[in-house]
Amino acid sequence: MMRSVGTLTRADLAETINRKMGFSRSESLALVEQILAKMCDGLSEGQNVKISGFGSFILRDKRERVGRNPKTGVEVPITPRRVLTFRASQKLKARIAEG
Repeated sequence: MMRSVGTLTRADLAETINRKMGFSRSESLALVEQILAKMCDGLSEGQNVKISGFGSFILRDKRERVGRNPKTGVEVPITPRRVLTFRASQKLKARIAEG
């Protein structure tokens, strides 16, 4: 049975950069923050974000539709919205499957 081993954080990413690249802890954390900010800016401007060998963050616009309250069965309109999905690359899927 597979189980989760924890959560990878910004600090973990910065620590890896610090160890492998030799940047200071503050430089490493700043680099992680800059990368995440760039990704967020692109997404907020309507751009998809593709990281080769990892995956793609894809924006989709959903139309207004009718939903149903599962408790009461009453139909309610669901407003149009933009949603963010992640599609893993084939390389990432293969690594995950290896376990």
